[in-house]
Amino acid sequence: MRLFCLPFAGGSASAYYNWSNYISDMIILDPIELKGRGKRFNEPFYSNFEEVIEDVCCYISDTNDNNDYAIFGHSMGSLIAYEVYYKIQESNFKKPKHLFFSSYRAPHNKKNNHINKLTDQDLINRIRSLGGTQEELLQNEEFLDIYLPIIRNDFELIDSYIFRKKANQILCDITLLYGNEEMLKFEDMLDWQSHAQGKSTVYELEGNHFYINNNVEKISDILNRTLLE
Repeated sequence: MRLFCLPFAGGSASAYYNWSNYISDMIILDPIELKGRGKRFNEPFYSNFEEVIEDVCCYISDTNDNNDYAIFGHSMGSLIAYEVYYKIQESNFKKPKHLFFSSYRAPHNKKNNHINKLTDQDLINRIRSLGGTQEELLQNEEFLDIYLPIIRNDFELIDSYIFRKKANQILCDITLLYGNEEMLKFEDMLDWQSHAQGKSTVYELEGNHFYINNNVEKISDILNRTLLE
């Protein structure tokens, strides 16, 4: 079983690296790096959301060799995972055994960030409100020179996304996770159930939007039980 992990806005594959210390040896952890960050820092940003989906689908199909796999997406990564599922379905490639949607509204309820109206300081304040980024970094000009263009472009991609109702529901089971201190509520996560035909399980974990940073063992336990039992 391979687990592909998709990052949040502004995030990179490194956000998932320490999960390998807790996930079962029977699961191959495979964080996907998007363009313009991490190992792909020198590649140009995506110009639209469809380019993201195409890129991720190509990576999965080139990497997986028709073995069983699952996809975990946190925040923006959830939206990517949702559309990737249907792109894979169109291509007749092997579909995932399970999808994990974390800390994001169901696609039909997506809210825009109105990023085109935000100054850099507005954007920094938005990042600060979400938690997960150290204050000293948000006051470091060298860091911001690199980071703000990445997260701004990601927010622009999200804003450009237009939800189109699918002809069929997701066939595999789904797991929904979120932090009990973030703006999302239990009911917001339950909205994902309208997109899935299989079983849906919801987990509320302690923390804000970046609860994934402080709950690695608990999340790994959920992943192990879900994918291996």
